Amino acid sequence: RPWLFFHLTSQTYAPTALSLFFFNNSLFLSLSQLHLLSPFKYSQNHSYRYPSLLGLSIFTLHAMAIDCISNIASMTHHPKDEKKDEQKKLVFDASVLKFESQIPKEFIWPDDEKPSANAPELQVPLIDLGGFLSGDPVATMEASRFISEACQQHGFFLVVNHGVDAKLLADAHKYMDNFFLLPLRQKQRAQRKLGEHCGYASSFTGRFSTKLPWKETLSFRYSAENNSSKMVEDYLVNKMGYELRQLGRVYQDYCEAMSKLSLGIMELLAISLGVGRAHFREFFDKNDSIMRLNYYPPCQKPDLTLGTGPHCDPTSLTILHQDRVGGLQVFVDNEWHSISPNFEAFVVNIGDTFMALSNGRYKSCLHRAVVNSHKPRKSLAFFLCPEGDKVVTPPAELVSQNSPRVYPDFTWPMLLEFTQKHYRADMNTLQEFSNWVQQRNS
Repeated sequence: RPWLFFHLTSQTYAPTALSLFFFNNSLFLSLSQLHLLSPFKYSQNHSYRYPSLLGLSIFTLHAMAIDCISNIASMTHHPKDEKKDEQKKLVFDASVLKFESQIPKEFIWPDDEKPSANAPELQVPLIDLGGFLSGDPVATMEASRFISEACQQHGFFLVVNHGVDAKLLADAHKYMDNFFLLPLRQKQRAQRKLGEHCGYASSFTGRFSTKLPWKETLSFRYSAENNSSKMVEDYLVNKMGYELRQLGRVYQDYCEAMSKLSLGIMELLAISLGVGRAHFREFFDKNDSIMRLNYYPPCQKPDLTLGTGPHCDPTSLTILHQDRVGGLQVFVDNEWHSISPNFEAFVVNIGDTFMALSNGRYKSCLHRAVVNSHKPRKSLAFFLCPEGDKVVTPPAELVSQNSPRVYPDFTWPMLLEFTQKHYRADMNTLQEFSNWVQQRNS
């Protein structure tokens, strides 16, 4: 029928009706005085003639209205929309899925990529930055030597005595916990849009349909420019509301600490490569970087899925701080190795952009994250990136007749666009990107 009316009473002193009517494929709701709409008669004490409708609270009315809306919506469903609707239904809600014994097929990885049981631990020396930060030349050379060995082998190392305030670290983890405990709808205020790299993402459900990671993330930009001292804070307030201002302030401070630490590591990398000590520090001085909060909820089938699939970071340098729950794995000597969490240390790895800057001498680190069935895991990741107009090209000292250029010149926004719109980052990202750049240039 063209019109569908649905009237209900509420227990107000002046009887009221909730009216739902369907007309021309649209649903309308209205609240109005019952005596104006209803054909039913009332006695002097306002009791309804139909006792089955007595005693309805406004909450019951709301529930019935929602049920009515759902039924009407189902009547208007067309079969041709089923595929689109099915894709829209897939939402990674950690508060629900962490209890599911049967995980959605989209999160099940191929047999040859499923996590290996009992991965051996990788023994990685801790690089003490205390002497370097205090200006000790002997300690500086020793730290650069350890970094050189690690970067030539697998691109991965740990640093301690890094100078980052312990309270800032504790606050960063506390506010990360607070954010991921928010209801899904509230987190979705900062929903990451397709093709963008900032915002909230519940897995990659809107971007990919297979091999989805079992995680949630919140990512945002950080700029070391002088006029960007409130960039992180303003972004989170604009997206999430004023109540997240303190969270924004904590991560603004955290990003500034990570930027300072990464510039120091860049100085050690320059020394280890035999180029001017200030070369990479100056290159990244006004970095335009990315901060990401990672949350890996428990999974009842951790042997079927991955928190993050095998990949090399397309960025320049990653500084990661883990909580006390293990899950990080690195691929070394054709085997996956676990990295035990160390709350006092930062995990540092080389990314594709710096691999290109070193003319291939230092390796981008292949890594992944696994999940477990009983504890959530969280981590803070700072991805150092150069300014958008900086050309990624190796210094002259690293190019010679015996060491010709390995990768073409590019800018970081080009590689970022490639990974967001054309290619899912994995262990072959830099080579595939190089081929893409060369094809564009030709």
